[in-house]
Amino acid sequence: MSVAGKARKVTTNTLQEMKRAGEQITMLTAYDYSLARLVDQGGVDVILVGDSASNVMAGNDTTVPITLEHMIYHAQCVSKAVDRALIVVDMPFGTYQGNSKHALESAIRIMKESGAHSVKLEGGNEVVESIERILTAGIPVMGHLGLTPQSIYKFGTYTVRARENSEADKLIEDAKLLEKAGCFAIVLEKIPAPLAKMVSEAISIPTIGIGAGSGVDGQVLVLHDMLGITMDFSPRFLRRYLNLEDDIRGAVEQYVSDVRSHEFPNNDEQYE
Repeated sequence: MSVAGKARKVTTNTLQEMKRAGEQITMLTAYDYSLARLVDQGGVDVILVGDSASNVMAGNDTTVPITLEHMIYHAQCVSKAVDRALIVVDMPFGTYQGNSKHALESAIRIMKESGAHSVKLEGGNEVVESIERILTAGIPVMGHLGLTPQSIYKFGTYTVRARENSEADKLIEDAKLLEKAGCFAIVLEKIPAPLAKMVSEAISIPTIGIGAGSGVDGQVLVLHDMLGITMDFSPRFLRRYLNLEDDIRGAVEQYVSDVRSHEFPNNDEQYE
């Protein structure tokens, strides 16, 4: 039986064993109880309570506005639904950059108040001090390199990162630094596939890609994107497994029609 198949409860150690065994890690986002329950029952190994909630749940253009309180709320909802998957919570913008003491306090709040299992930070050398301080409290940390959405105003674009040699070299160095600091895994977002494969082979901790090709140790997508609930975002790396936007709109339109035409409720749908 596979490592993933044997795991009643996925832990950071499970992911390490999966990498050593050459098994791909599956990861999806979730932000609420109902969908997190379905994702967990579907067999996903890792559920990311992503700061992408800022976009898909709150309607913001970037991930920057979401607060620590918002992230804790979403993580609380997800934690109540999950039996098997490892839950990772994004630390939002402003809770860990430049202040390791504040980073530790924020991470402790997430863990104590949400019931999640770990946190994720964006960045390399710039945030290592925060990562190391969080780890002193026994809180598992996942890293995130490549395209870092919280830095959108710095980069000014969501285009592929690390095409130039200098940025690619820094990314490799940062990956090794995050491994040395104690991260249990690293998300690689929107970087050239050959570079992602190189990083994955250069470090012993798992790499999970989003727009990073097939040479990594696992994949992650935003749930609302892959289900086709949000259709205004269509990067090359996104595969839509459903088109729920049309299905949901169609169901609502049918409901409106049935109510207005007195087709709903019918005799079987009411009490005598």
